[in-house]
Amino acid sequence: MKKLLTGCMVAMAALACLTGCDQNRVVYNGANYLMFSDTLYHYTVQESNEKFEVPVSATKRAQYDRTFAVEVIDKESNAVEGKHYKILSNTVTIKAGEMAANVEIESIYENIGTSDSLGFALRLVIPEPEQWDMYGTTTKVVMQKYCPFDINNYTGYCKVTSTYFANFMPNTDLRLITSDVVEGEENTIALHGLFYEGYDTKIKFNLDDIQEPIIEMDEHVCGSTGEAFSTIYGNGKLMMTQPSGYPAYYNTCEKFIFMYVTIRVDNKDGSLFGVVDNPANIVEWISEAEAEKLQEQGY
Repeated sequence: MKKLLTGCMVAMAALACLTGCDQNRVVYNGANYLMFSDTLYHYTVQESNEKFEVPVSATKRAQYDRTFAVEVIDKESNAVEGKHYKILSNTVTIKAGEMAANVEIESIYENIGTSDSLGFALRLVIPEPEQWDMYGTTTKVVMQKYCPFDINNYTGYCKVTSTYFANFMPNTDLRLITSDVVEGEENTIALHGLFYEGYDTKIKFNLDDIQEPIIEMDEHVCGSTGEAFSTIYGNGKLMMTQPSGYPAYYNTCEKFIFMYVTIRVDNKDGSLFGVVDNPANIVEWISEAEAEKLQEQGY
């Protein structure tokens, strides 16, 4: 839950503490409290070891500097201070006339594993009169490693597992397929035969926000009703789309993508005949040696 008390959001969170609100501003006339601005933070750890900041807020301005300590709550942390991260200062100062400051933290990229999800808890050491029971004095920080993106890591052999197989391909537990870069289309690959041979699925990696490593996919034909049902329904084509609101993301360290898709069949006039499935799918890129072993097993 967001806790930063600014503007008319304060009126929503603590109406009893407000003494006046005109058309343009809210005036807070309650006690002076200090707190972390949120109860949970997620940070992406990059190779550059860029520092990140954990904001601290005050409910009122003061005419003097306010300096207080920040401590780690060891029993609520699985990240180790000095190994996985450094707190650059164990004190934080909200300067006179201001209402916010930051605890500065630096991650240690090389000590964080590719699949680690490490976190630590922080506590503000402040006098009891400045503690607001409603929000407390603690917050949690979760760190996730982000390896540098390289489109070539998503080419070559990959194995596909899907809930679609259990429903429509009962003798299939995984598929061994290949992928390559789509020339002329930025950050885009083609998966060859995701479900059925002869059909390509284009996947675009969205690099706009590394904290949200999402993938995008356009509507396309992924098979036929004859292959899925041994008969023709509608126009005979299986259409694959990316449903809104469902996860679809990539992992740069472990080299996989995860996505939900919707598979449907249309009538010849373009109207919907029916939805076939909404399977969850994982595509993992593997070495040639791993691919050879799978081929020896009949994949």
